[in-house]
Amino acid sequence: MSWVYLLLAILLEVAGTTSMKLSEGLSRPIPTVLMFVFYVLCFSSLSLALKEMEVGTAYAIWSGLGTAMIALIGVIVFKDAFTVKKVVAVALIIVGCVLLNLGDGAHAQQPAKAQQDAGMTAE
Repeated sequence: MSWVYLLLAILLEVAGTTSMKLSEGLSRPIPTVLMFVFYVLCFSSLSLALKEMEVGTAYAIWSGLGTAMIALIGVIVFKDAFTVKKVVAVALIIVGCVLLNLGDGAHAQQPAKAQQDAGMTAE
Protein backbone atom coordinates (compact mmCIF):
# COMPACT_ATOMS: atom_id res chain seq x y z
CA MET A 1 0.00 0.00 0.00
CA SER A 2 2.96 2.32 0.58
CA TRP A 3 3.66 2.37 -3.17
CA VAL A 4 0.08 3.48 -3.84
CA TYR A 5 0.47 6.30 -1.32
CA LEU A 6 3.78 7.28 -2.92
CA LEU A 7 2.28 7.35 -6.42
CA LEU A 8 -0.63 9.42 -5.11
CA ALA A 9 1.82 11.82 -3.42
CA ILE A 10 3.70 12.25 -6.71
CA LEU A 11 0.52 12.98 -8.67
CA LEU A 12 -0.72 15.42 -6.01
CA GLU A 13 2.64 17.21 -5.92
CA VAL A 14 2.57 17.59 -9.70
CA ALA A 15 -1.00 18.93 -9.49
CA GLY A 16 0.09 21.35 -6.74
CA THR A 17 3.06 22.62 -8.72
CA THR A 18 0.94 22.99 -11.86
CA SER A 19 -1.63 24.92 -9.82
CA MET A 20 1.16 27.13 -8.51
CA LYS A 21 2.11 28.04 -12.09
CA LEU A 22 -1.55 28.65 -12.96
CA SER A 23 -1.99 30.87 -9.88
CA GLU A 24 0.25 33.51 -11.48
CA GLY A 25 2.09 34.40 -8.29
CA LEU A 26 -0.86 33.54 -6.03
CA SER A 27 -2.96 36.22 -7.73
CA ARG A 28 -5.68 33.88 -9.03
CA PRO A 29 -7.85 32.52 -6.18
CA ILE A 30 -8.96 29.13 -7.53
CA PRO A 31 -5.52 27.84 -8.59
CA THR A 32 -4.07 29.25 -5.36
CA VAL A 33 -6.56 27.37 -3.18
CA LEU A 34 -6.08 24.22 -5.26
CA MET A 35 -2.32 24.51 -4.84
CA PHE A 36 -2.63 24.48 -1.04
CA VAL A 37 -5.15 21.62 -1.10
CA PHE A 38 -2.97 19.51 -3.41
CA TYR A 39 0.15 20.12 -1.31
CA VAL A 40 -1.59 19.23 1.98
CA LEU A 41 -2.92 16.02 0.43
CA CYS A 42 0.46 15.33 -1.17
CA PHE A 43 2.40 15.55 2.08
CA SER A 44 -0.27 13.56 3.90
CA SER A 45 0.03 10.79 1.33
CA LEU A 46 3.83 10.94 1.40
CA SER A 47 3.76 10.64 5.16
CA LEU A 48 1.62 7.51 4.90
CA ALA A 49 4.05 6.05 2.37
CA LEU A 50 6.95 6.73 4.76
CA LYS A 51 5.38 4.50 7.41
CA GLU A 52 6.61 1.48 5.44
CA MET A 53 9.30 2.86 3.13
CA GLU A 54 12.80 4.17 3.65
CA VAL A 55 12.82 7.95 3.54
CA GLY A 56 15.69 8.13 1.05
CA THR A 57 14.03 5.78 -1.39
CA ALA A 58 10.61 7.40 -1.12
CA TYR A 59 11.96 10.93 -1.41
CA ALA A 60 14.19 10.08 -4.37
CA ILE A 61 11.29 8.54 -6.28
CA TRP A 62 8.90 11.33 -5.26
CA SER A 63 11.20 14.15 -6.23
CA GLY A 64 12.67 12.49 -9.33
CA LEU A 65 9.40 11.44 -10.92
CA GLY A 66 7.76 14.69 -9.88
CA THR A 67 10.55 16.69 -11.51
CA ALA A 68 10.37 14.67 -14.71
CA MET A 69 6.59 14.99 -14.88
CA ILE A 70 6.66 18.75 -14.23
CA ALA A 71 9.32 19.21 -16.92
CA LEU A 72 7.10 17.31 -19.36
CA ILE A 73 4.02 19.34 -18.38
CA GLY A 74 6.07 22.51 -18.76
CA VAL A 75 6.98 21.59 -22.33
CA ILE A 76 3.52 20.33 -23.36
CA VAL A 77 1.15 22.65 -21.48
CA PHE A 78 3.15 25.82 -20.80
CA LYS A 79 5.26 25.68 -23.97
CA ASP A 80 8.56 25.74 -22.06
CA ALA A 81 11.65 25.32 -24.19
CA PHE A 82 12.49 21.72 -25.09
CA THR A 83 16.27 21.64 -25.18
CA VAL A 84 18.91 18.94 -25.17
CA LYS A 85 20.24 20.41 -21.92
CA LYS A 86 16.82 20.00 -20.27
CA VAL A 87 16.45 16.41 -21.50
CA VAL A 88 19.94 15.51 -20.22
CA ALA A 89 19.25 17.18 -16.86
CA VAL A 90 15.98 15.29 -16.34
CA ALA A 91 17.64 12.05 -17.45
CA LEU A 92 20.41 12.59 -14.89
CA ILE A 93 17.82 13.16 -12.15
CA ILE A 94 16.10 9.90 -13.06
CA VAL A 95 19.41 8.02 -13.22
CA GLY A 96 20.32 9.45 -9.82
CA CYS A 97 17.02 8.22 -8.37
CA VAL A 98 17.60 4.75 -9.79
CA LEU A 99 21.15 4.61 -8.43
CA LEU A 100 19.96 5.77 -5.02
CA ASN A 101 17.36 3.01 -5.00
CA LEU A 102 19.88 0.39 -6.03
CA GLY A 103 22.23 1.62 -3.33
CA ASP A 104 24.97 -0.60 -2.07
CA GLY A 105 22.74 -3.18 -0.41
CA ALA A 106 23.32 -1.66 3.04
CA HIS A 107 19.64 -0.82 3.46
CA ALA A 108 18.74 -4.52 3.30
CA GLN A 109 21.17 -5.25 6.14
CA GLN A 110 20.15 -2.40 8.40
CA PRO A 111 16.93 -3.90 9.81
CA ALA A 112 18.77 -7.11 10.81
CA LYS A 113 21.58 -5.07 12.36
CA ALA A 114 19.07 -2.86 14.18
CA GLN A 115 17.40 -5.98 15.60
CA GLN A 116 20.75 -7.40 16.60
CA ASP A 117 21.77 -4.14 18.27
CA ALA A 118 18.48 -4.13 20.16
CA GLY A 119 19.03 -7.72 21.30
CA MET A 120 16.07 -8.99 19.31
CA THR A 121 17.76 -11.72 17.31
CA ALA A 122 17.43 -15.36 18.26
CA GLU A 123 21.01 -16.48 18.82
